[in-house]
Amino acid sequence: MINEHTRKDFLKIGSVSAVSLFLGSQHSAGEAIAQTSSIDHPNVAIVQRYYQAYGRGDVEAVREIFAPDITWTIPGHHPLAGTKRGVDEVLAFFEELDKAQFRAEVLFLGGNDNYVVDVHRGWSNLEQGENIDELWALLFRIENDYIVEAINFPGNQHAADTFFWKTYDLKPIPDRLM
Repeated sequence: MINEHTRKDFLKIGSVSAVSLFLGSQHSAGEAIAQTSSIDHPNVAIVQRYYQAYGRGDVEAVREIFAPDITWTIPGHHPLAGTKRGVDEVLAFFEELDKAQFRAEVLFLGGNDNYVVDVHRGWSNLEQGENIDELWALLFRIENDYIVEAINFPGNQHAADTFFWKTYDLKPIPDRLM
């Protein structure tokens, strides 16, 4: 079992390597695209503003950071999985996460002219029921100073599916069909 100190060190090294690889070696027709990636990139500041607003519960500030037609994709086979389209659907998804007392601690952000990669620890604190404590990554696409897309990558999809199925019951079949 990896202790917390070793886990964070490993994560920092691994995430920096992965982000550097992703941001610095995008290919188009077999040729590398030269882009500068940095933790100080202006697009990183946009994602930091989002996390600050989200952490304060400032829904209006979050709305100002998201493009109106934002898409937010949650992979998996569970009740919250799928692509949320538009600010209202994304915010409704966040409300569901809040019901599970889901929290996130950002461990790394890096970005370039098009993308920001976030690696974070995500966990829940339910007194009763299933809890989760896993590493997650988000790939944010930024256009014209707005977050236009986010794709979530759980470190352990099986654990995520199990947690969400145990935490979010589907309505009975007659109610689901209406």
